[in-house]
Amino acid sequence: MESLHLIVGLGNPGAEYARTRHNAGFLLVQRLACRWQAEWSAAKKFNALLAKARRGERRVVLCQPQTFMNASGEAVRAVTDYYSVPLDRLVVVVDDADLPLGELRLRGRGSSGGHHGLESIEQHLGTREFARLRIGIGRQDGGREITGHVLGRFSAAETALMEAALDVAADQVDCWLDAGIGKAMSQFNGVVAGSTNEETKK
Repeated sequence: MESLHLIVGLGNPGAEYARTRHNAGFLLVQRLACRWQAEWSAAKKFNALLAKARRGERRVVLCQPQTFMNASGEAVRAVTDYYSVPLDRLVVVVDDADLPLGELRLRGRGSSGGHHGLESIEQHLGTREFARLRIGIGRQDGGREITGHVLGRFSAAETALMEAALDVAADQVDCWLDAGIGKAMSQFNGVVAGSTNEETKK
């Protein structure tokens, strides 16, 4: 049987964190579940929410770790081990404050860039050799202290840009599944139309 593909969206569980900038990963996998008509269910043994889908001959599992961001690796390791997911069939979706709001950047490997969720996954998997899709959320006034920013909610203008970015990011994941990471990177990486630095300052 063909190995399944695992798409992990990172975020923090709970109503107080819903639709915050730091939960961009959750927002994308939720959008994919709606697109693919996949139902979420609690998987307590993984401390995660999972949604299973079929796209043609491919089996896909969407995952939202419920461990809180900084311990995401615990859930990701448990799910990858249980389903025997090869690393080339795993993609982790995260927010990135170093990218302008709405910019997408898919890479096949790389450093955590200081993202604690990615750091946890790298630690628990023992490798950086897995794909990560970064969704830009911007950085407020160029400051380095960003906790309040990433845990805040999008403004009305930002919401419109993020909705557009999530649609394109979902298309990018579809492309990754259908045509591989190379085409998904070359076709979709970059700034989503309308996501300019001037607009994100408003």
